[in-house]
Amino acid sequence: MTTLRAALCQVASPSDPAGSLALVADAVAAAAGAGAQLAVLPEAAMARFGTPLAAVAQPLDGPWAQEVRRLAHAAGVVVVAGMFVPATDGRVHNTLLVTGPGVEDRYDKVHLFDAFGVRESETVAPGSRLVTVDVAGVRVGLATCYDLRFPALFTALARSGAEVVVVPASWGDGPGKAEQWELVVRARALDSTSWLLACDQAEPTTAGLEPVPGAAGGIGRSLAVSPLGEVRDRLGAAPGVLVVDVTTEEVAAARERLPVLQHARPLPGV
Repeated sequence: MTTLRAALCQVASPSDPAGSLALVADAVAAAAGAGAQLAVLPEAAMARFGTPLAAVAQPLDGPWAQEVRRLAHAAGVVVVAGMFVPATDGRVHNTLLVTGPGVEDRYDKVHLFDAFGVRESETVAPGSRLVTVDVAGVRVGLATCYDLRFPALFTALARSGAEVVVVPASWGDGPGKAEQWELVVRARALDSTSWLLACDQAEPTTAGLEPVPGAAGGIGRSLAVSPLGEVRDRLGAAPGVLVVDVTTEEVAAARERLPVLQHARPLPGV
């Protein structure tokens, strides 16, 4: 059995990338202080939605990512944090930077949030690559926010070896959205018989920030869900850190009891 200690670092990001680094530094320090091997920050940790993304986007060797890298290596923690990287067509990629001892990768959000009156694809270019990384002997898959509504991504990650899937998010508020957040996180855990660690942006007003009209600002409620869809722990709306121990033993037991990955069959036209 392998145990991975993860810290879900629920923050309310400002619009200024330089200012957000203070939140990242505090989060990484809190994760390291709790003995976590993995620190997960939300989507858009670099700068919250409602900020002109092209103006704040930086390459992966730019100052924002380099400082996150430095913090991760200094603390001995693998960090996952949402940022924006320039794309070749004038848009940006909605990217998860994954960095720390022995780990360096990126995941560009595949499914773009063109829903509920929002058109993410106008400013964001989609990714196309499935990403998993090894953290302390555990295979970890990457997904972002709206990806949660697409079960095939999560079963593909599980078939690629992922035992844990981390999902940074900036989940928009609205009627029924909080209920949908928990529903889809729990469903994707069951689909993939994997741990789901979903870290959302804190609700902005809980951190003294004014919401940006029309932007997905986050509702908090980060949660850790077992491979059988049980909520093991959660946060409220305000900033906070949720530390959870996940075991590969539970993944193996769930996949033996509920072998949906083995039983899935191709369907005509799908």
